[in-house]
Amino acid sequence: MNPPGPKPSPKVYAYQLPGNWTVLAGRTDADNEMLSLTVAGPKDWWFHVRGVPGSHVILRSREDREPGPEVLKQAAAIAAYHSKARHGGKVAVACTRACFVSKPRGAPTGTVAIKRERILKVRPGIPAAEVS
Repeated sequence: MNPPGPKPSPKVYAYQLPGNWTVLAGRTDADNEMLSLTVAGPKDWWFHVRGVPGSHVILRSREDREPGPEVLKQAAAIAAYHSKARHGGKVAVACTRACFVSKPRGAPTGTVAIKRERILKVRPGIPAAEVS
């Protein structure tokens, strides 16, 4: 039985993209699930490589503007980097708003279902300056 109190925060990789965009990537299945279903706000963007194990990645939304295509591609490249496809060429990354990510009943930890995805083809990579 779990003790009462606040849930622990997920352990994540955090990156800062140009334009002051924050990207978070989960480290384990449990961190991925917590990041995708608890930490992410409904307007945040969610990324995961198609058909390959890897981190769930969140691009934090901002009140003042929407991310442009280049910011979305940079976040997708981080998702590709934190996956088993890291050493591949161009990788297909699913992208959707976090409000379209859910956990199927009885699914294993870290498994989610997504709706309204779009596919971004990117090369795996991370920004030069990692936040933490």
